[in-house]
Amino acid sequence: MKFRFLSLGLVGTLALCSAASQAQDTGEIAGFSKTATYPCNNAQFLQDQQNFENGEISADQFVDVCGVVTAVLPAKHTRSGNHGYFYVQVAQGVTIEIVSDLDQMNAPKWPWVMVGDNTYVQGRYYYDNDSSQGIDWTHHGTSSSWPHAGYVVVNGTKYQ
Repeated sequence: MKFRFLSLGLVGTLALCSAASQAQDTGEIAGFSKTATYPCNNAQFLQDQQNFENGEISADQFVDVCGVVTAVLPAKHTRSGNHGYFYVQVAQGVTIEIVSDLDQMNAPKWPWVMVGDNTYVQGRYYYDNDSSQGIDWTHHGTSSSWPHAGYVVVNGTKYQ
């Protein structure tokens, strides 16, 4: 299996918690309890990621993933507003950046997620290249360019 970290600046600083380090290649995360309410599909996400890499798909995908938080970054103001960033391990050696539009979400002050938290994320998976990919549109609402609302569940608490 190829190891992928999606931000070159974070490669040396990602701290993996013990539950995440026990992840299986199937995309299942040890210690993360899936429920019927939040049925993550890491295997489908990993297949989508591979299909992007192989050039088999190019359009953004609506995905749901679950895993353990490995890093949390400070909020950052971009031209599209305030955003919170964190990384989730979805399989052994595979982390993905999660981008949350803090201006659009009904959530407390950032950060509302910590390293070691169990998360379920639903949003838009974008893939520009191996080092520029992630899941955004993790908030309520839709637009003419993206018809699916997303959300983030942290240790059972839903933020949208």
